[in-house]
Amino acid sequence: GPPVAVAGASHAVYSWCRRGTGVGITTAWTCPGRPAATQDSRAMRLGCGPLSGTRGSQSAARLCSRPSPGVASGLPAAQTTYSAAAPFVAGGLSGRRRLRHLRYAIGAVATARAGALAAAVASARVRRRSTPVEAVEEPVCPPPVLYDQRWVQLAYLALLALLSDLVCFSVAATPRTWIAVYGQDPASLIDIFLFTNVAACLLEPMAVQRFGLRLPIIGAALLMAVGCALRSGVPFLSEQLPVYWVAVVGTMLVAMAQPFFQCTPPLLSATWFAPSERALATAVAINFNQVGIATAFLVGGELARTEAGMKDYFGFITVASVIIAVGAFIQFREAPPTPPSASANEKANRALATAEEAPPFFETAGQLLRTPGFIPPLTAFVTSIAVTNVIGAFMERKLERVGIEDQGTIDLAGAGFELAIVIGGIVLGSVVDKNKEYKNVTLGCLIATLVMVIFFGQGQAPHLVVLIALLGIGAFAGPVQPINAELAVEVTFPADENAIEAVQQLCGNLFSALLVPLCEAVAHIEFTLPAWPDAFRGTTTTNTVEGDTVLLLAIISVVFAYFLTFDAPLKRTLVDEDCVLQVENRGENDEDSSALQKKISQELKALSEAGEDERWDASDAR
Repeated sequence: GPPVAVAGASHAVYSWCRRGTGVGITTAWTCPGRPAATQDSRAMRLGCGPLSGTRGSQSAARLCSRPSPGVASGLPAAQTTYSAAAPFVAGGLSGRRRLRHLRYAIGAVATARAGALAAAVASARVRRRSTPVEAVEEPVCPPPVLYDQRWVQLAYLALLALLSDLVCFSVAATPRTWIAVYGQDPASLIDIFLFTNVAACLLEPMAVQRFGLRLPIIGAALLMAVGCALRSGVPFLSEQLPVYWVAVVGTMLVAMAQPFFQCTPPLLSATWFAPSERALATAVAINFNQVGIATAFLVGGELARTEAGMKDYFGFITVASVIIAVGAFIQFREAPPTPPSASANEKANRALATAEEAPPFFETAGQLLRTPGFIPPLTAFVTSIAVTNVIGAFMERKLERVGIEDQGTIDLAGAGFELAIVIGGIVLGSVVDKNKEYKNVTLGCLIATLVMVIFFGQGQAPHLVVLIALLGIGAFAGPVQPINAELAVEVTFPADENAIEAVQQLCGNLFSALLVPLCEAVAHIEFTLPAWPDAFRGTTTTNTVEGDTVLLLAIISVVFAYFLTFDAPLKRTLVDEDCVLQVENRGENDEDSSALQKKISQELKALSEAGEDERWDASDAR
C-alpha cells in the first residue's frame, strides 16, 4: 500500500515483500542534512501465522513494496515511513495453509505497539559487520528462531545409529554361543555387515538427494526393524533362532540401513541447528553408534551366554527397533518452518532459484576432492575412524599383554572406550561451536591421541596407565570425526552436506578395512624402547612396542604434519556472520528494545508452529 507516516521514530520503516520463499525487510531513514539511505537492516525469513488486526488479500501479499528514498527524504527526522505487502486474511486458514501462505511484516508489530516500541527502535544504532550493499542484493537473514523439535530429530537419528551398531557387534562379546548355535565364526558376520554397509553408502546420497531427509530415514528405520525381526524371529514367542541364512539376510538389511544414520548428521545439523550448536549435534549423531557397541559388550555379554538368552537378547533388539521406527514415522520431520541460520537460508534459496538436478554421487565426490581445503579434514576424519577401529579390534589382546585378563574388566574397558568417544565428541564439539577453531582443536586432538597411543602400546606399562590411555584415545581420537565433518562442510559450502559425509565415511571404512589386516600382520614385530624409571614399581623398566602401534604412530604423525598446512576460509561461517547485526542500545530504552526483539521471536515461533499437528512436506518447510 502507500507509505504511512508513523510518528516517534527517527529511522524508517520496515517494508516487507515476498521474494519467492523469502521475506525481505528494508529500512529507510532520514538524517538532518543528509540524503535518505536504504539498506537491509534486518532481512528475515519468517514463519507464517495470522497477525491481530491485519487484513489483506492473497494477491497483495505477493507485491514487493519498498520505500522510495525520495519519499523518505521529504520527511522530518521524527517520522517514519511504513510500507508493507498486506498479509493474507487469516480467517479460515488451517495451520498448514498459514505456514505456506502467511508472510507478514514485523513493521506491523511495531505499528500496533507504536509509542514505546517506536521509541525503542529509534534508540538503536545498527551497524553491519560487512560493507553495506544495495538492499536488493543482500541475502535474506532468518530470525533467531529455533524449534524444540530439533532435539527430537537428533534423538531419533542417534538412537537409530545406536541400534545399527548394536546389531553389527551383537555377538562380539559372546562368540562361543554363536558358534555353538550356527557353527559359524561371528567375525564373518561382521565382515558381511561391513561390506554391505560400504555398498549401501554409494546408494544413500542418491536417495537423500531425491527424497529429502525424512522419507529415507523412515524407510531405513523400517528396513532395520525388518532385519532385526529376521534375526530374532517373533520376539519371545518362537522357541528357536532362525536358520543361518535368514540371520545373514537380516544382518544385511540392517547394514543397508546404517548409512542413512551415519551420513546424514551434518545435513541434520545444518537444517535444524543454530551455528552455535552444529558441531555438538553432529558429534552426538555421528558418535552415538559407539554407545551401541558398548551396549553389545555389556548387555550382550550378560544375556547371550546361552541360545535361549541370545534369542531373548535379539528379541529385545527387535522390539526396540520397531518402537523407534514407528516413533520416527510419527515424529521425524523434513525441516523446520524457518531456517536456523543465514547460511541454511541462503542455501535453500539457491536450491530453489537454480532448480537444477543434483549431479551423480561420483561426480559430486570428484568436485569435493578438487575443492581447496577439503582434503585435510578428510584425512583427519579417516585417521580418526582408522585409529578407533584398530584400537577396538586389538584392545583385548593389548590388555592381556599387560596382564589384564579378567573378561569382566576387559568388557568394562571396552565399554568405557566407546563411551569416551561420545563424551569427548560432546565436550569438544561444544568448544568448537563457540570458538570455531576447527584447526587448532583437531591438532590438539591428534597430538593427545599420539601420546595416548604410545602409552597404550607399551607392553610393560602399569595397568592404570594403560586403562587411562585407552580412555584417552577414545576421548581425543573420537571427536576428530564430527569436528572434521563440520569443517569439511564449512570449506565446501554450499555443497551437499550428506554427500560430504558419505565421501568421508566411505574413505574411512575402506581405509580401516585395509589397515586392520595390515596391523595384524605387523603386530608380531617388536621394537625395544630405551629404559625409563617406573614410578609405580620403583624400578627401571625396558618397554617394547609392537609393529601395529608403530604403524599407528606413523600415520598420526604424518596426518598431523599435513593438517598443519590447512588454510581455507570457513565459507559457511562467513555467511552466518555477514548477517549478524550488532545493535548497540543506549539509555533507558535498552530494556524496551531487547524486550521487543524477544517478543517478536516468541510470536514468530508460536505462529510458525501453528501447523504442528499437520503433516509437512518439503515445500511447506522451505
